[in-house]
Amino acid sequence: MSVPPASGPELHPSRAASEPAAGVTPPLKRRMACWLYEGILMFGVVFIAGYLYSSLTQTRNALDNRHGLQAFLFIVFGIYFVWFWAKGQTLAMKTWNIRVVDLQGRPISQTRALLRYVLSWMWFLPPLGVSWAFRLPGGEAVVLLGGWIAIWAILSRFHPDRQFWHDAFAGTRLIHSLPLARNRKR
Repeated sequence: MSVPPASGPELHPSRAASEPAAGVTPPLKRRMACWLYEGILMFGVVFIAGYLYSSLTQTRNALDNRHGLQAFLFIVFGIYFVWFWAKGQTLAMKTWNIRVVDLQGRPISQTRALLRYVLSWMWFLPPLGVSWAFRLPGGEAVVLLGGWIAIWAILSRFHPDRQFWHDAFAGTRLIHSLPLARNRKR
């Protein structure tokens, strides 16, 4: 009787050393790369939702109903993120092997995902509010937004577990998740 060969990281020490363990906070660089990738993917969501909204409201000019469109996109984004976070990962998070869990390491509920969604607007609302209050031109608003995003990301260095602060306030964590094993035919 032959014993099947062992597999896993113990056979490949160089691979085991290069991959973080599941449950560890991913590095800031990887979380921000995931964040940027998520933004790129959201262009598709915005396009489809904008087309649906303009079709349903018979909007002919982009500036007509713009506040209605913004509210509609806020709801669509909320549905998108709450749905995927309650399942553990968005497509971008799967790509970067990141998972969102609660503080005990369990999947988050839809209620907690909704709270995380609302708190995640801390990435955007402070600089947008300042831009609106001081009626800053578009270029200055973009610079302010970029600066705030960098500051908000760097502030995670001051969290004991290096989590983003909106995750800490929502009772969630971003962790490294090992990719799912694929069935390979031999």
